[in-house]
Amino acid sequence: MSECVILAGGVASRLGTHAGDLPKTLIPVGGRPFADHQLTWLAEQGVHDVVYCIGYRGDQIRDYVGTGERWGLQVTYVDEGSDLRGTGGALRLAYDVGVLAESYAVLYGDSYLRLDLPRVHEAFRASGRSALMTVVRNEGRWDRSNADFDGERVTSYSKTEGDFEWIDYGLSILTREIVGEIPNDAPADLAELFTRLSRAGRLAGLEVTDRFYEVGSPEGLAELERFLTSG
Repeated sequence: MSECVILAGGVASRLGTHAGDLPKTLIPVGGRPFADHQLTWLAEQGVHDVVYCIGYRGDQIRDYVGTGERWGLQVTYVDEGSDLRGTGGALRLAYDVGVLAESYAVLYGDSYLRLDLPRVHEAFRASGRSALMTVVRNEGRWDRSNADFDGERVTSYSKTEGDFEWIDYGLSILTREIVGEIPNDAPADLAELFTRLSRAGRLAGLEVTDRFYEVGSPEGLAELERFLTSG
């Protein structure tokens, strides 16, 4: 399994002037566009193919990333244009145009993660389920906790309600067929699919112990800069 979908189509609304005229994934962090950090990590983890779901200022992402050759990757683009569909809708568009592998990783375009991706794939295969979410025990430390985890399954997931101790780490594994359950006639949030899967007992989980970083907010951007500077 060597494909990763990067969801990088959203508007950088929380960043305000920090984003300038750039999409989130191209904001400089540690002297490099953020996408460089993500793609370098994916190549190191054995990924060969990347599907970029782009929309807002997606032409800049195309211009910078290109074919992915400089990272040893093969990059394909799925472009929402100005008709943004949400994270779930973007993934459904990738399904509809036929670029998804049988199973693949999904990564948010503003997430900086540290984990062993082959271990995640192995846990997914061993689970026998159609989806797996990586989770970290958060207890409200880095953002609002949104999941319950019993050691094998994410038993409950919601971004809007509930009293949880765990949080979505920012990387999941999905099968192509499961994306067909996302409606294609309206914008959709990927969280809605995860909520349905968790309630049905269909969402496997894997604990990650290192914290995540993100560049979707000024606070998150500053934290990642400090982390990279400290080594």
